[in-house]
Order: sequence, then C-alpha cells, then structure tokens
Amino acid sequence: MTSERATAYGRVVATIEDLGSTKLQREEVERLREAADTLLFSESIDAPGAREALEGTEDLVHHLVESERWTEERAQRLLDDVSACGPLTAV
Repeated sequence: MTSERATAYGRVVATIEDLGSTKLQREEVERLREAADTLLFSESIDAPGAREALEGTEDLVHHLVESERWTEERAQRLLDDVSACGPLTAV
C-alpha cells in the first residue's frame, strides 16, 4: 500500500460519510466500502476480488448516473477515487 492509495481511500470514506445517508442506499455504501478495502489491500489487479471490486464500482456509478441520483462528474470522481485505492494496472 502506498500513501497515494491511502489518500484515495480517505477520499472514498469522506465521500461516503458526506453523501452516504442522502445519496446512497445502505447496500451501495457497503459495496463501495468493500470495493475500496479490497483494492487497498490488493497487491495486483489480479489479486482475488480486485478486478471484480473495480467492475462492481463501475456498474454502481453508472447506475447512479442513469438513475439521475448523481451527476456524471461526481460519479466519475468517486470511481476515480475507488480505482486509485488499488494497484496500478498495466495499460
């Protein structure tokens, strides 16, 4: 884990705390926390659950935008922060 990943994790937690009770359902909060935790402690994107955590977060933020509960900008920021919790992926 790097300080950049820990900082990204802090941003995810802050977003959940700031918006969770009004803009997210309890199950969605749990999914985001679990995804951030999984990615933070994964050594590679191929670690058990890492890729699935990222894909699940992508699905969730797309749902939030499509249901018009979140703006595209805000949802992308959350996705970027969750992604930054994880290891770098090869391009």
